[in-house]
Amino acid sequence: MTFKLVRFIIRIVMKLIARIEVRNAENIPSGNFIMASNHLGRLDSAVLLYIFDREDIIMPVAEKYKNHPIFGVIGRAANAVWLNRFDTDFHALREMLKRMKEGGMLVIAPEGTRSKTGALQPGKAGVSYLAAKSGYPVLPVALTGTEDRYVVEQLKHFRRIHITATAGKLMTLEMPQGKNREQILADQTEEIMCQIAALLPKDYHGVYADNPRLKELMENA
Repeated sequence: MTFKLVRFIIRIVMKLIARIEVRNAENIPSGNFIMASNHLGRLDSAVLLYIFDREDIIMPVAEKYKNHPIFGVIGRAANAVWLNRFDTDFHALREMLKRMKEGGMLVIAPEGTRSKTGALQPGKAGVSYLAAKSGYPVLPVALTGTEDRYVVEQLKHFRRIHITATAGKLMTLEMPQGKNREQILADQTEEIMCQIAALLPKDYHGVYADNPRLKELMENA
């Protein structure tokens, strides 16, 4: 299947089963950028394809879905970058940077895997590395309503799912130099995760709930 056809089908299905609310849409740029969001459930990618009317999406997808009857089809249609989510996948990182040089929008979940509780898990430094290396700005996006348990429960009772996608403000990162490079990348990732957390209800804050930077962002909101 072609990407256009897959996206068309996804949009029809999502309109039937969900009410998707996009908040702060004015913050979403039209050029090259990285969309970094929390990862709640299997519908996250479908929400992305529903919201963004673009064909230059660069989408990393967990390798385990490569042969999945649904997500494998979506991944292949979107020319996904198949990713080993448990180890640092340098091949996938190089492929993403290669595609980013050609232009487009990279979508990534810094946590690397779905949250079983819905609350934020620690972000991985790959997102800050890709942003700093490519020069792409980062757009923090917070999702709610795509948790697998909630989705199944709603559909089981023939109720529409209420999904929100809230866009934050663009962030620009610089590639750190010197001995503290890894720590700086980790700090940049923490900033991205706190920016995402600040857009979410408190129940979603997870490991960042007591982070001083998040508290600062919430106070200044």
